[in-house]
Amino acid sequence: MKLKNKLSAALAFLCILLFSEKVNPCTRIVYEGLNGTIITARSMDWRGEIPANLWLFPRGIERFGEAGNNSVKWKSKYGSVITSSWDIASSDGMNEKGLVGNLLWLVESTYPKFVKDSQQKGLAVSLWLQYVLDNFSTVSEAVSALEKKDFVVASSHIPGTDIFATVHLSLSDASGDNAIFEYINGNLVIHHDRKYVAMTNSPIFEHQLAINTYWQSIPGTIMLPGTNRAADRFVRASYYIDAIPKTDNIRTALSSVFGVIRNCSVPLGISSETEPNISSTRWRTVADQKNLVYYFDNVLNPNVVWVEFSKLDFSEKGKVKKLSLANNENYSGESSMNFKPTPPFKFAGLD
Repeated sequence: MKLKNKLSAALAFLCILLFSEKVNPCTRIVYEGLNGTIITARSMDWRGEIPANLWLFPRGIERFGEAGNNSVKWKSKYGSVITSSWDIASSDGMNEKGLVGNLLWLVESTYPKFVKDSQQKGLAVSLWLQYVLDNFSTVSEAVSALEKKDFVVASSHIPGTDIFATVHLSLSDASGDNAIFEYINGNLVIHHDRKYVAMTNSPIFEHQLAINTYWQSIPGTIMLPGTNRAADRFVRASYYIDAIPKTDNIRTALSSVFGVIRNCSVPLGISSETEPNISSTRWRTVADQKNLVYYFDNVLNPNVVWVEFSKLDFSEKGKVKKLSLANNENYSGESSMNFKPTPPFKFAGLD
């Protein structure tokens, strides 16, 4: 039985190496320190430019799911700070309760068949993460609601491109709980366990767990895979996020987590026509869920910027605000004062 398990893990590992060639890579990790210290970090890797801005969304915003006349509608219960992509989607963020969401590419995603203006309720994929941040304070709340499948997430091409958006969603909360949401063969698959602290792109998360089983028998102090493939980044992320010191010293914890996510990044300028998964890291975020501080690290800017939630107005009387970063604006340190009142962007809808 042990031999069979090892062979299965090895086969899964080989499959991962083959399929991970086809995707744009990103990495996401969750650190659990002492005395409630929880930190989530992610990298955004993309072959071309993917302009990002930070947005402050207060409570009470009326939302529409951008999937036709029968789109999901809601009013935001919680305020959030998010990172946008092209100002058409929320791709990363944290709400005022410390719930963090990250969208990562997953080429194997297959969404349910959806017909606009039919009886079925829909939500455009551009709003998937924002829906969760607006409505839930914990991972368990989100899992309980989404597993009911009251609506489907529908996708389409990224506007102005021939790229069909295929993503999976990771969540972590201030208690250290984790969940991964994927649409596989038209069905929503939810992986819910606080031990799911590492995640990359292809293959599906179930197979990512298989690679971890394979490498756990090989001490990381002796050998770790070092390429930019999703499979190798997953191994390094899983090993290092567990190996760094468990502490409640926030400076030490943040430095360690930044070190891990940078270890899993791809230097700017590196790409491959034959291996699309080797794409440059464009930006990274690190969310301190205990102290409610959100960090943004643009690789084209030497300074890390961050925003302390205690300095923001998330009330319904608060204004939507934007910290412009898409043009590599040069900020440094705590930057809440640089958010400017701005009309909210329009989320991308279906083709």
